[in-house]
Amino acid sequence: MPFNFLFFSITVFLVGWAGIGRAQSPPKPAKNPTEYAASSAIASTNSMEVLDDHRKICPGDRLSYRVVEERKAPAPLYVTDSGEVEVPLIGRISVVNKTCRQLAFDIKPALEKDYFYKATVIVGLDFSSMRSRGRVYITGEVKSGGPMEIPADETFTVTKALLRAGGFGDFANKRKVRLIRKKAENPSETETIYVDVEEIIEKGRQDKDPVLNPDDMIVVPKKLINF
Repeated sequence: MPFNFLFFSITVFLVGWAGIGRAQSPPKPAKNPTEYAASSAIASTNSMEVLDDHRKICPGDRLSYRVVEERKAPAPLYVTDSGEVEVPLIGRISVVNKTCRQLAFDIKPALEKDYFYKATVIVGLDFSSMRSRGRVYITGEVKSGGPMEIPADETFTVTKALLRAGGFGDFANKRKVRLIRKKAENPSETETIYVDVEEIIEKGRQDKDPVLNPDDMIVVPKKLINF
């Protein structure tokens, strides 16, 4: 057998064997593009004023956390079932009924007390971990009352919840819908907010459409006079 032919055969075999080896190696899982976008946004944000101040943090959420002055990549914080997170340098703190912005401003003075002359704290929700934010309860003059899940991927308001419940009943008082919720400063007490849904819908007053929190109750009363 000519030497050139033998050399060519061995080369083809080795190349083919290497290709088989690569084919058998499992591909690396692709990075979740939503998770990448969320982490990237937190990494590029340097202002606490632009942090989300609407959605309340819920058990099971995953947060991205960084201190601008540290010049480090965002770190994950996991919200326990008891509503707490373990913050580097500080320890475990409660995040119940807090937004990302509120949490950042709560952490800031604790860091500046012992560790930083100035701390710019950035906290954001890792959207890849978002799920149902809890439930609200709808009763009264609606087509379909009862408990309703709060979607994690949208700003869920009183009007949206009522539309999802099938809309108003025939005798509903749309101008005096009651939103009953726990007080942030004292969850054992409640407060009542009156919502004029008719004005919100007819005049487009979205600024008067409250964002819902877990355990909120929406009560749609009857009109005093029906005609």
